[in-house]
Amino acid sequence: MNAAMELGGTKTVVAVGGSDGALVEEFRFPTTTPEETLRRAVEWFSEKGTPEAIGIAAFGPVRIDPKAADWGAMQATPKPGWGGFSITATLLQAFPAARIALETDVNAACLAEARIGAAEGLENVAYITIGTGIGAGILCDGRLLHGALHPEFGHIRVPRRKGDDFAGVCPFHGNCLEGMASGPAIEKRWGRPAHELPADHPAWDMEAWYLAHGIIGLLAISPPERVVIGGGVSQAAGLHEKTDALVRELAGGYFPAVNGGPYVVPPKLGQEAGIRGALMLTRL
Repeated sequence: MNAAMELGGTKTVVAVGGSDGALVEEFRFPTTTPEETLRRAVEWFSEKGTPEAIGIAAFGPVRIDPKAADWGAMQATPKPGWGGFSITATLLQAFPAARIALETDVNAACLAEARIGAAEGLENVAYITIGTGIGAGILCDGRLLHGALHPEFGHIRVPRRKGDDFAGVCPFHGNCLEGMASGPAIEKRWGRPAHELPADHPAWDMEAWYLAHGIIGLLAISPPERVVIGGGVSQAAGLHEKTDALVRELAGGYFPAVNGGPYVVPPKLGQEAGIRGALMLTRL
């Protein structure tokens, strides 16, 4: 049995299915304490059988290097109670014979969108999610990008928009991209959550401006052939088109990847990108 878990900051999804990303059955529940959340996941898996392989797509920062002594452990996260908790150790205690593959939630979503989604067939793809935080998964020459930890796109520094004196909400860096353009940043800046703001609200020009500058940074370092933007905030009407137009303007004709058709696009797999990518991890 192939099992998968998408561990998000607010909700957790568990599923069984194929290593090609095909879902057979899934179950969604709130992410609470690490002990309660993993207990519910283990109980659900056990009801379905004994997993031979488990793909995990987790929010970060998390140690994804299997050679590291603290593989699978959460790092310095603002989510209370999760710092230092080991996802892999907990699952291996419950299923000692299972093969476990661990990735960030955004890397898993990036893999799914590149294989069967909005960037199908491309080998260089970035998947950005905007919600409680901002993160990015990056596929470079067909391989998911890691490094010393994993990409932390939300914490890059971006130029401040002229006239914008908002301090930012990131508890670590203040006015990084996440601090300026995440869901909590939008709510604090405008006094209302993103889903309550109409499409013609000035918040969306501001949001597109910061996202476009972040994407230009990606173009300069690991040039994706397409950028997929998902997450709750991204569902605002017209945001992808606004961001796409600004990226082309900022590119100044220098980056050939942005030429041609739409460059910044919504996910084809919607809210299932992460869990489908987690299932795909079982064959990596």
